[in-house]
Amino acid sequence: MKIKINEAQESDIPLILDLIYELAVYEHLEHQVVRDKESLYKALFIEKSAAAILLAYEGNIVGFALYFYNFSTFLLKKGLYLEDVFIKEAYRNLGIGKEVFRYLIKKAKETNCGRIEWSCLNWNENSLKFYNKIGAKTQDEWTTLRLVAEDFDKFPY
Repeated sequence: MKIKINEAQESDIPLILDLIYELAVYEHLEHQVVRDKESLYKALFIEKSAAAILLAYEGNIVGFALYFYNFSTFLLKKGLYLEDVFIKEAYRNLGIGKEVFRYLIKKAKETNCGRIEWSCLNWNENSLKFYNKIGAKTQDEWTTLRLVAEDFDKFPY
């Protein structure tokens, strides 16, 4: 099989950090990337607050995905949240994205999740077309909001 997905191992930390940086460059957000091996190692393998998979095509690592579990108060079940998926440009449209979602759907079923969710940048038309094609529904009635750590102490209440 040309496409292979493997759960990340501790030795993959430097590679994952490089792929995270490539994703950030693609999204024009490289100024936000923290490239700290220890923090990623701790998150993935000590705290287990997230999980990562590596995407290979014909034996070459061509991308990654990072996900974690959240909880739906309405479904009373956990959900799988896909934080990031990145496939190098030269390897897009080869079926790798579909395999990522097959993997995540299998994982969600195995862990009794009620849904899989993720965000996509509005300008990323190719990804939005792909997500629509696989049957994902946009949640236009929701707006994503964020408080970042440097603003925690500025909270006015």
